[in-house]
Amino acid sequence: MDIDPMDVSRQLYPDLPPGFPYEGFDLEELILPAGDDMGIKSDDDDIKDEDVQTQSGFGSCIVIQNLPKAPEEKYDKLMGVVRTIASKLGDVRDNGIFMPLDEATKTTKGFAFVELARKEDADAALLDERFVNGYQLDKNHKLTLSRFDDFDKYAKVPDEYAPLEPQAYKQTENVHSWLADKLGRDQFVVRHGDTTVVCYNDGKRGRADVAYQRDFWTESFVQWSPQGTLLATMHRQGMAIWGGPTFQRINRFAHPNVRLVDFSPNEKYLVSYTSHEPATARDSFHVKIMVWDVRTAKCLRMFDGPVDEYAVGSSAGPNGALKWPVFKWAGGRDDTYYARLGRSKISVFECPTMVLLGKESLKMDGVQDFEWSPSEPLLAAYSMEQGNQPARIVVFKIPERIELRQKNMLNVSDVKMFWHPQGTYLAVKVEAWTKTKKSTTTSFQIFCVKDKDVPLEVFELKNNKERVHTFAWEPKGHRFAVLHGDGPRPSISFFTMRDDKGRLGVRELKMLDNRACNALSWSPQGRNIVLAGLKNFNGQLEFFNVDEMETMATAEHFMATDVEWDPTGRYVATIVSHVQQMENGINVWSFGGRMLYSMQRDKLYQFSWRPRPPSLLPPEKEAEIAKNLKQYSKRYDEEDEQLLQQADADVLQERQKGLDEWKAYVESRRNYAMLQLDFKRELYGPRFAEKEFTIQKVMVEQVVDVKEEPYNTK
Repeated sequence: MDIDPMDVSRQLYPDLPPGFPYEGFDLEELILPAGDDMGIKSDDDDIKDEDVQTQSGFGSCIVIQNLPKAPEEKYDKLMGVVRTIASKLGDVRDNGIFMPLDEATKTTKGFAFVELARKEDADAALLDERFVNGYQLDKNHKLTLSRFDDFDKYAKVPDEYAPLEPQAYKQTENVHSWLADKLGRDQFVVRHGDTTVVCYNDGKRGRADVAYQRDFWTESFVQWSPQGTLLATMHRQGMAIWGGPTFQRINRFAHPNVRLVDFSPNEKYLVSYTSHEPATARDSFHVKIMVWDVRTAKCLRMFDGPVDEYAVGSSAGPNGALKWPVFKWAGGRDDTYYARLGRSKISVFECPTMVLLGKESLKMDGVQDFEWSPSEPLLAAYSMEQGNQPARIVVFKIPERIELRQKNMLNVSDVKMFWHPQGTYLAVKVEAWTKTKKSTTTSFQIFCVKDKDVPLEVFELKNNKERVHTFAWEPKGHRFAVLHGDGPRPSISFFTMRDDKGRLGVRELKMLDNRACNALSWSPQGRNIVLAGLKNFNGQLEFFNVDEMETMATAEHFMATDVEWDPTGRYVATIVSHVQQMENGINVWSFGGRMLYSMQRDKLYQFSWRPRPPSLLPPEKEAEIAKNLKQYSKRYDEEDEQLLQQADADVLQERQKGLDEWKAYVESRRNYAMLQLDFKRELYGPRFAEKEFTIQKVMVEQVVDVKEEPYNTK
């Protein structure tokens, strides 16, 4: 009997489209669920999403209007004026300026076309302050700029006004919902391969619970805002920010090919950066930096120009590149000021007007670096030695521009500044040349910013010629750690700024010799520190209690590249990122060095804890809670015990759930199995009764050995 395979397939796969998966399947018969594209992006979406800019397009074409209507004999003179103006807009393409002439009157028509090298140049020109309110050419002519494409856009606007339909208010998700987790857990984001995952750290039960997961969420990296409210993703068209329990998109910012972003400390503003290759061989790289309002997604200020204008002093990286961030935000509760380094000046801008503070920059000859205090608008700047003028460290108060304290230094080789996280101290590491100019000595100048008249403490290590690898302040307290030494296993020294009675003065607490360490990582709450030997030290870890000056535990995370504390200081993560080709993954530890759980992820590009906003409790209340911690901890210990019992119950429940799902699956496929059995019986006919295999015993004789010996008949 002939069997129709198509008929059999319809019986075996009743829920699939007709013909699938056999020949003759018509793609048009596949109907996706309403409102769901199943992750399949159409070609039409690509056309809508991307602003295609070709060499012959008009996206980079600018129209200069209100030019004088000059006679033909003055055409060349007016063209020279237009070329001068066009050079201020950006790089102009060859033969990119055209000023039409009226054939009837033999006079210019009062406008000219300028084709710039890039669309980004045209965008910057339209936002240029010199042209936004009109460029005063003379008393009778005030020039304005327009994009060529806008004429066609505005020509299509209907003559009759049609009122817009009011849109119903849509309640947005609570962007702080993660703080209300009943277990008080923190979140972290992991980016591996093409997947980005936000997880809850459930350290008590030794696992990570997935809160949100999405593939192809970003094209380069993700970044938390400073207080953890928002998550930024990068795309070819610009940036997007997400928040809430389901991470809905809150806003997006149009900055094509964006490379880096930086939030202001209180999340009011966002700075984005990109660079463009030179249009001609004689040009340099072009940078574009934009400042955005996070709430409205409106561009408040644009900085555009060659990279040489921004790669100055500490902002200059190797081979003329930029070090990020170029613009640095002042500390404090309000995002009031931000600044950038220039040649012999520091330009400070105020918000929300985004204009230069006092309409002039802060002049400082030879300035090489500056850092804002994390807690208030205090600015510390360093200027290098020039001729008979010594190197200087100056602390300014903004906006008054008052010098609170300064320090002159001679024979300076290098300077690095370290603000205390609470803005209490400013430590300046100074490397100075010896008399022979063949070696350097290291000293520390520490400004006590919160004390009256800003006293200065100066100290050196016992061997001031030793190399200083790392300096790290204790986040909450008066102590700091220094990693120093010239050998393969350096030493770690701990110091304090106050004695037991609170009097000011640098005092050494303890020195740890011969440690496999190249990184210091303080807990956000202070007291505990991880002495980590990363990369070349193969992930050696020492969990150290600075209060008791004792090692709590030692461990190893082979090939670890990073150490990250959670915001509460209860947990610490060690990471092996994609920098290492093997063993990519994350280990989560308790603050005391007990291994809690591990997550192995191939191509691990990024791990980042979600920051927490500052505490709303006054310092007095926090001190009271710390004093009465035992009576609170008893209740939490009981809750922890319940969590552990619940964890065991969850394991049993998960196993039972898996068993139930398997039984349900077997039952759901029972009819399918019967149909398949009938099909085989009909297909094979009499041979169906035969067994799939037979067992047959075979005896084989094998000669193991043959040996000849003489037979003795005697």
